[in-house]
Amino acid sequence: MLIAIDIGNTNITIGLFRESELVSTWRFSTDSQKTSDEYGLLLKQVMSYNNVEIAQIDAATICSVVPPLTTTFESLCRIYIDVNPLTVVAGTKTGIKVLYDSPRDVGTDRIVDAAAAHHIYGGPCIIVDLGTATVFDAVNERAEYLGGAIAPGMIVSADSLYRATSQLRKVELNAPGQAIGKNTTHSIQSGLVFGYSELIKGMIARFKKELGTEATVIATGGQATIVKDQVGEFDYIDPDLTLKGLQIVHSLNIN
Repeated sequence: MLIAIDIGNTNITIGLFRESELVSTWRFSTDSQKTSDEYGLLLKQVMSYNNVEIAQIDAATICSVVPPLTTTFESLCRIYIDVNPLTVVAGTKTGIKVLYDSPRDVGTDRIVDAAAAHHIYGGPCIIVDLGTATVFDAVNERAEYLGGAIAPGMIVSADSLYRATSQLRKVELNAPGQAIGKNTTHSIQSGLVFGYSELIKGMIARFKKELGTEATVIATGGQATIVKDQVGEFDYIDPDLTLKGLQIVHSLNIN
């Protein structure tokens, strides 16, 4: 079995694959102060609870945007799972050609997402990742990563609004009944949910115009389901896109 580890700024998502089938997923909060022993203990606990034995795992792959935790999880794989992980870095075979000005500047999670999206859904495609940041990526029909756009995520914006003001409070990220809010809660929800939905729709339209063709739109990330009805442009919502990409990239590098 393959364990795939996606280390993000907010969450660490771990998936377990039996061949190409994703059979289990777990999520931990990202904490760069935790050691490999602490994360190893957490992993052993959730695996035991799900009746998974570590001895069943014979391969590991890692994608990370938190450098201090990359080595932490590499150590975890060697010590607790007894495997040398494949860590996705610039130069790792992904099946995607990166046409960025400086390819090394692209986050490995974005390329892993691109590999999964193109492999599973075909190209051209647009990936909308709604997590800590709201990230847009474009891939053409030749599996070439063209670039993208990055904006603050909804939760980051909501937290910044709460911290920077005296009277505004935290609210749930739900769509209110109308855009013109009649109270502070609905006004904030309107600005965040409807405002970000319009941003997403506008960026998708711009990407399609620059691509010069229709494109499949794949959404992923924790907030995708919140805005899907308001956006109305997502062809697919795939919350496990990065994990699937890690499995695909791993298969390309062992054959």
